[in-house]
Amino acid sequence: MATTAPAHPVHPVDEVPPVRHLAAFGLQHVLAMYAGAVAVPLIVGGAMKLSPADLAYLITADLLVCGIATLIQCVGFWRFGVRLPIMQGCTFAAVTPMVLIGTTGGGLPAIYGSVIVAGLAIMLLAPVFGRLLRFFPPLVTGTVILIIGVSLLPVAGNWAAGGVGAKDFGAPKNLALAGFVLAVVLGVQRFAPPFLSRIAVLAGIAVGLAVAVPFGFTDFGGVGDADWVGISTPFHFGTPTFHASAIVSMLVVALVTMTETTGDLIAVGEMTDRKVEPRTLADGLRADGLSTVLGGVFNTFPYTAFAQNVGLVGMTRVRSRWVVATAGGILVLLGLLPKLGAVVAAVPAPVLGGAGLVMFGTVAASGLRTLAEVDFKGNNNLTVVAVSVAVGMLPVGVPTIYAKFPDWFQTVMNSGISAGCLTAIVLNLLFNHLPGKAGSAGAAAEPKAASV
Repeated sequence: MATTAPAHPVHPVDEVPPVRHLAAFGLQHVLAMYAGAVAVPLIVGGAMKLSPADLAYLITADLLVCGIATLIQCVGFWRFGVRLPIMQGCTFAAVTPMVLIGTTGGGLPAIYGSVIVAGLAIMLLAPVFGRLLRFFPPLVTGTVILIIGVSLLPVAGNWAAGGVGAKDFGAPKNLALAGFVLAVVLGVQRFAPPFLSRIAVLAGIAVGLAVAVPFGFTDFGGVGDADWVGISTPFHFGTPTFHASAIVSMLVVALVTMTETTGDLIAVGEMTDRKVEPRTLADGLRADGLSTVLGGVFNTFPYTAFAQNVGLVGMTRVRSRWVVATAGGILVLLGLLPKLGAVVAAVPAPVLGGAGLVMFGTVAASGLRTLAEVDFKGNNNLTVVAVSVAVGMLPVGVPTIYAKFPDWFQTVMNSGISAGCLTAIVLNLLFNHLPGKAGSAGAAAEPKAASV
């Protein structure tokens, strides 16, 4: 009897879990990023004093394009999509420029015109960034992943305290609820059967929500007011207009988001054991550009990889891209069915904060794991990490530190992720790639420390 050749093993990234697992894992990713996903339209729309109906429209449009962007990134087609478990959402780097454009430079049509141009620019520049991957050795990637995790922790802290702007911000009951959710997440991860331990965040959010409702942390009054169906139509707020100053500021944002996305894609590649190559990096950035163009057409904003969900991949060890693609499908449903979106929006901030602490901490810990591969003896690598983390944490710890600087400078440096990433790249080049002094320890250690 003829023997058949063994089937080629499927990489965990490409595995398709059972449908019930897909739904649970996917919902977990949606809950982890929902608050961040709707924050950008809320901030921009609020600054422009839009009506509640227009704000609701911005949110549903954002959720719809979030889902489409996630599907493009995870499933991919032709040269679009990194095909890794990456959630997509609106970048916070664009908030300040968009508020300035919207309030002083032409309103939403001017924002959308600059967003479309920025998206096209990202698609054109994607191959260039792909070729820069050799400047991201473990020394740089580990530092960037560490900065991503630590810079996200204040987000979880604000959620745990009740959410920025909450009247009871910092109330002990909020922190108690966040602590309870954190305890549930840890307990489920430690003691539950394997499948349940992988949805520890979802379990923590569900139990936290069950506790939050009777204690008055939230109500579902907004669900009744929400429409059943809502479809975002192209150019709902008018034909895009193209202003030179708006386009320039959004092009700066594009460079920042490409730098951040590069860090996120490399981080997920490390966590899933599928290293990002120059070609796949370019494909991922090209998908970012396409999603940003779609954002400008369908009344939303620039898109980028969401660092919030990078931690969830590392924590749960669920590496399938189809899980995150399922999350993208759920987001599309939320964008088309505002009533479902209102249900998810009812999850109180402290519940998300408790889950966020462990997720974002996981990202930082993953950075430390990557740095453990780096040689720190007899070279200047410790200086590279130290200064990069310090520069990356400056705008996180002191948000107004660059308030007196030009807008373009603030756009780059107010993001701790992009500031730290650029610093790590420059310092690695300075200490490990430029010719050193004769017999210097740094020059002698270059091949091992800065290998790519």
